[in-house]
Formats: sequence, structure tokens, C-alpha cells
Amino acid sequence: MITVPEGFGAGLGEGAAEWAATLPRLATKACARWRLTPDGAVMHGLCAVVLPVRRADGHPAVLKLTWVDSETEHEPLALRLYDGNGAVRLLDHDEELGALLLERLDRHSLDDEPIDLAVGVIGELLRRHRGIPAPDEIRRFRDTVEDHPAIPGRLLGAAREVAQRPMGTMLVNQDLHYENVLRGDREPWLVIDPKPLAADPEYCVIPLLWNRFDELDGHKGLTDRFLALCDAGELDARKARDWTLYRAVANWVWCLEEGVDDLAVICADIAQWAAST
Repeated sequence: MITVPEGFGAGLGEGAAEWAATLPRLATKACARWRLTPDGAVMHGLCAVVLPVRRADGHPAVLKLTWVDSETEHEPLALRLYDGNGAVRLLDHDEELGALLLERLDRHSLDDEPIDLAVGVIGELLRRHRGIPAPDEIRRFRDTVEDHPAIPGRLLGAAREVAQRPMGTMLVNQDLHYENVLRGDREPWLVIDPKPLAADPEYCVIPLLWNRFDELDGHKGLTDRFLALCDAGELDARKARDWTLYRAVANWVWCLEEGVDDLAVICADIAQWAAST
């Protein structure tokens, strides 16, 4: 049915390699359950494989098999809450298989578009998705900043101060970025792969800064994109700055511990920018 990409699942966590080995069987079971016919090559990201399929009536769709953890477990719920409004439509879900049947979209993403257009589209999607209360099942914010000798104490302290403030309880996609917005047929652009969190809408800004970071003209470019995102998404710039500082420091710690050097440098730059803004 499918061939698992070599090395897929590495680094996902305990049991991931064993799960990856079962993907051909899971795909076969999902296709049998939903009467699907494979219709293209397998694609994959960090934690899921996607198989283009056709349904029994001939309509195109995709079968997504996801490694289920605390960040991905409520993706189906988030998609149901979006109900196709600015997001890929969930056609069916099998919790036992970790399988989602989704409408098929074009592989062309906002990452392929000029940044000004991409920011405008993201802003519209943020406005459309704001105001949805997060159900109790959705993960709540938890402070994860730990000490690290390479990070200045003033930045660690500033991040911890932000984390003590009251957090909102709206449905927020904490991994919204340009590659996760694809071209669609019924709407021009649709969000995929939401990682839902109960939070302030401003919590979602930083992935839109560290992605396509190489296109920024130093701190001036960072400020310009940040303000453009806040304006397009009708976000509170002060709150967005504070949560960007927090997430930059938290991810900086994680990157240093995991040896993700390139992103660590970017997080350090964003943290220092946010602290001085």
C-alpha cells in the first residue's frame, strides 16, 4: 500500500519507530474502511505521512496518518471547530488508527508566494479563526522555560514574567506558518496541520517570524514583519511582542538542548529584538 520513507519517525519519541513500521498496515486498514484507492505518491512531514486517494465516488482526498502526541492529538477537533472555514475540511477520522481523511489541496503553499501577500493572507485567516473558545479537551498553556547557562538571565527572567500573566482560552494554532497554508479550490488558501492550544491569539506570531527569517533585513525587517502581522491579524502588538519574547526564549532553550543550532541562533535574535522593542 505505502512505502515508509527511510528514517521517518526518528526523533518523534519513544515508540515512534515501531509505529512507523506499522504504517503500511494502518494505511491498508484505513483504505479498506473508507473504500479508498491510492492516487499518488506518499508525502510526509515531521510527524505524519499523507497518501493521495480517491473515494468510492471518485472524489479526490488525502489519507493522513499521524503520530499522536500532546501537540497532534486534538488536530481533528480543531478542524471540526474550523468546519472548513479557512481550513482544510475533515471528511472523517479514525482515532484508533490515527487516521484523518481530508479534502485534497494543491501542494502550492504561501511559502511560494511573496511575503507581503503571505502576511496578508495569514492576517485574514487569523481574523476568521479568532473568537472560537477552546473546548476543555484542548491543551492549556504551561510554562516550559528552564535555566540555561548560554542564555542571559535577564531574558530568562523576562520570559518567566510573561508566563505568569493571565492567558486567554481561545482556540489558537500554535504552529501556523507559511508552509501550512495551501492553495484550495473552494477557497484560495486553507490552513492545514493545526496544533491547537487554549491561549491568546497573539501566542501564534513567532512561527511567522522564524519561518522565512532569511528574507528579513535585520531588526528593522523583523519589526516591519511583526507590525504587518499584528495589523493584518488585528492583534494586540504589545501582547504579541511579549508572547514572542516568551516563545523565543523557550524555544532557544530547547534548541540548545537538542542541538538545533540554526534555529537556536534565530530564536536568540528574536528574543533579543523582542526584549529591546
